[in-house]
Amino acid sequence: MGDDNAKLLRSIFATAVAAADPALMLAKYLPPPGPGRNIVIGAGKAAASMAVALEAAWPDVNIEGVVVTRYGHFLSTHKIKVLEAAHPVPDDASEAAAREIMALVQGLTPQDQVIALISGGASALLAMPVPGLTLADKQLVGKALLASGAPIGTMNRIRQQLSAVKGGKLAAACAPAKLITLAISDVPGDSPAIIGSGPTWYEGADYRLIATPQLALEAAAAFAEAHHIKAKILGDALEGESAELGRSMAELALAAREPVLLLSGGETTVTIGQTKPGRGGRNTEFLLSLAIALNGAHNIWAIAGDSDGIDGTEDAAGALIYPDTLTRARAAGIDPVACLARHDSYSLFAALNDLVITGPTLTNVNDIRAILVS
Repeated sequence: MGDDNAKLLRSIFATAVAAADPALMLAKYLPPPGPGRNIVIGAGKAAASMAVALEAAWPDVNIEGVVVTRYGHFLSTHKIKVLEAAHPVPDDASEAAAREIMALVQGLTPQDQVIALISGGASALLAMPVPGLTLADKQLVGKALLASGAPIGTMNRIRQQLSAVKGGKLAAACAPAKLITLAISDVPGDSPAIIGSGPTWYEGADYRLIATPQLALEAAAAFAEAHHIKAKILGDALEGESAELGRSMAELALAAREPVLLLSGGETTVTIGQTKPGRGGRNTEFLLSLAIALNGAHNIWAIAGDSDGIDGTEDAAGALIYPDTLTRARAAGIDPVACLARHDSYSLFAALNDLVITGPTLTNVNDIRAILVS
């Protein structure tokens, strides 16, 4: 039964991620081709897969463009140039990509049309400092923000102030061409001003969300219901400390009076503090905290992972917990409480062979968490 439940949870996670696949979603949001130049720009972890989907939808349209995605997320395209840069801290390639995209949209006319493909990760991948700052300055701020535990919305608002492309500045550079943004949301609340730090957002912009965390959770819930499991979506925008959310979710699961699948999304944080951390991400930290709080409850399994396939900076999307997770960890000589204290959750789940490794999914609708009470 335990293996069946784990397999079911893996399928639920995969279903949620698949619901945000640009190949399935993008075409229906595309406008008709414009009468002048049709230019494609973009940035984010899904930029390459979105570019591939756009080319498939417009096979006979004369398009040109440049998008930038994270290292390891490259896909081959025919007409749109795909660049790679660093995430979550920008590098020289991030700045070069931003400058190349800004150069491409100079001198456009009202007959031209720009399609912007924006997804999570764009903040780091488009790094063009405002005059007076350097890329090194932005890197220092970026590292400090990542360690601070600040919510993604707060981090992106700060990033906007330091950037020559974020906060609608890329949109301004496209004028007077017609600009349409197709976006995949990875932020709580789906605010266009926050997704990727809003490079193409301004009041009145033509901004089209093609995939969101809520849609992914609804797909997961529908999958569960089709397998005769009651599903409850607790919210698509949960924030706060990963370990605290793990404890509060344990309370909900332990209080359940009937079999149920508890689904949630959003983006939690891990505040590192002064001690040197171990290996981990917000999803594995959530799961380890959840497992400790459940204390071996015999009827509860869970999965949590980042929909982009990368939890923090590790090679796993997330992990699974079983009723015997703590028992197996201690039998292997691992202290779960000590692991959580030093933010070393990845190491524990790696030792138990309970990591969920998908590789880059080429989309991003934030974290997917599912707790199965059987």
